[in-house]
Amino acid sequence: MPLILAVDDEVNILQLLKFNLSKEGYQVIGATNGHDAIKLTGEEKPDLIILDIMLPEMDGYDILRVLKANRESASIPVILLSARNEVLDKVLGLELGAVDYITKPFSTRELLARVKVNLRRKDTLPADVKSVEEEIRVNSLVIRLEKYEALLDGVKLELTHKEFELLYLLVANPGRVFTRNVLLERIWGYDYDRRTRTVDVHIRYLRQKIEKDPDNPEYIETVRGVGYRFREIS
Repeated sequence: MPLILAVDDEVNILQLLKFNLSKEGYQVIGATNGHDAIKLTGEEKPDLIILDIMLPEMDGYDILRVLKANRESASIPVILLSARNEVLDKVLGLELGAVDYITKPFSTRELLARVKVNLRRKDTLPADVKSVEEEIRVNSLVIRLEKYEALLDGVKLELTHKEFELLYLLVANPGRVFTRNVLLERIWGYDYDRRTRTVDVHIRYLRQKIEKDPDNPEYIETVRGVGYRFREIS
């Protein structure tokens, strides 16, 4: 049973989150400030965090920075909640490592759907992966599906769930070009806003982690005007 940490300083919203998530069978713990959120994350190791941005003393972005800088919490998927609906706010959240961004007021059904999607891991890898391999090796890059991890030169990469799934999809289909819309549908699993830069942001972060020179990528190629592909390496 997945454990979810809900963080919001508005008690009524926190109670609403706890009630609806518990009704769906999730275990739920709550925090009303950043310090408690970080402490609970370290102690309880939740499977997913729902994090409000507008918090006292320490806002959601600052909390996200702390969580992503810590090896033990870096891979925990974080869904941001906010009354802010500006594209720049969404892009900043995604660049800091959030897997999703939901604006208030939000639909409970939509929130539950996004929680479910972001909790899915091995069993919901994209259908484009023809055969699931437990381990894929490309030069010094190793993808281990069973452990949900990737290594470069023997060193484990700190990837978020979405980054791992995106990398696995590309590596498992070398040479195939994926459009941004297809990647959104396959990795995020629902009708994501096509106007966002979600795919580009995640590709940029992946390149920073696996490429020797992110500006001249060896692995993930841009097909101008179309999308991305993982270069076929003989």
